[in-house]
Amino acid sequence: MTATAIVEPPAAAVARDAHWSAKMARLKARKLPERSLRLCDDDEAKKNATDAALELAKARTTARGQSIEQGISEADREEWTVSQPEVVAAQLRLDAAEQVLEDATVVLIFRALPRPAWEQLLRDHPPTEAQADQGMEYNVETYPAALIAACHIERDEAGDEVPGMSEQEAQELLDAWPDSEAKALFTCALLVNQTLRADLGKG
Repeated sequence: MTATAIVEPPAAAVARDAHWSAKMARLKARKLPERSLRLCDDDEAKKNATDAALELAKARTTARGQSIEQGISEADREEWTVSQPEVVAAQLRLDAAEQVLEDATVVLIFRALPRPAWEQLLRDHPPTEAQADQGMEYNVETYPAALIAACHIERDEAGDEVPGMSEQEAQELLDAWPDSEAKALFTCALLVNQTLRADLGKG
């Protein structure tokens, strides 16, 4: 009876398989990209935040100049600058102004669709014959609201995802908002699906 020899795979092949498996796991674990649209109708809050930022910049510039006059070393200059009373006060005013602005701002978050869902949405909203003649890939009357609703995600205070915008609600916004803002809404949902995150041709 002849014993069957057990042939071990080359160590290099084993290492290569493990390396690729680890890389593939990372590729599969990548999260779909997200993009946000920030909307604020409070012009005063926006102005106050801008003014507070300018005030902080001026306070920092003045304090940095004083640090040079007082011979503070370059290594210690930043720490000395941010500790000055005028800078501390300006930073507190900016923090407060930014919080007011944040409270007055509505943030809509959009997440890219997996490719099959993206392609199915296009199939569900084909262009009319006239739109196709103009080179359109989708029905410009129905597709924007469908894409916005499909990509919009909403999170509660705990960070958990909850039901977001419906297609009907998206259409209501597109119809009610001025053209520039309606386009910004649709563009945000569109770009999150079309912006390339890969760094091509390097390395």
